[in-house]
Amino acid sequence: MRKYVIMGVQGSGKGTQGQLLARELDLVHISVGDIFRWNVRNHTKMGAQVKRIMAAGELVGDDLVESVVRHRLQQHDWNYGFVIDGFPRNGAQAEFFMESYDLDAVIHLELPDQEVRRRVLSRRLCPSCGMDYNLIADRPEQEGRCDICGHELVTRADDTPEALEARLRDYHEKTRPVLELFQRKEVVHDVDARPPVDEVQAAIRKTLALPPYIPALPA
Repeated sequence: MRKYVIMGVQGSGKGTQGQLLARELDLVHISVGDIFRWNVRNHTKMGAQVKRIMAAGELVGDDLVESVVRHRLQQHDWNYGFVIDGFPRNGAQAEFFMESYDLDAVIHLELPDQEVRRRVLSRRLCPSCGMDYNLIADRPEQEGRCDICGHELVTRADDTPEALEARLRDYHEKTRPVLELFQRKEVVHDVDARPPVDEVQAAIRKTLALPPYIPALPA
């Protein structure tokens, strides 16, 4: 059983790399951001709470994040292990994680703030089907329209310059110390997140001594 945590600032590719790693190793991918977005799209009570927080340009509180993760892990559907991104976010959560789960590795995706701004402010979302786009590397065929359902694309409520700066501050102030805690256990592996997706995934596999990554052939 393998248990991995992927950490990195917003826009570093945590979700994408987590999905690739989980798919080939038959692990469960747990994304805190995806859980929140699902609740917003499906108009749940939690979704309404998260939507209000994002609309105000604020960050989702650590207590709510921890509650979501605890509930998800208690489902115990991760027979071969899990890859989790977006958690832990502070020292107390990191201590809980290290005590509760024997982590195999923490993958830290390194990305300069300037590149974070370039990537994040280029993201677009389809509010109808949930498809994500990036105007840098994954543009829709018809500008401003979803390739899947044709709905008009929008900017995520939390992808404004103001919200991004708040998250960058939050990351440097709170998440960096979490990495230092994990480094005491010698489980942190730093990976440069600037190259293309396939190259980053290959670097992750190499640093974890896993079988080489073979990109899927174009359809």
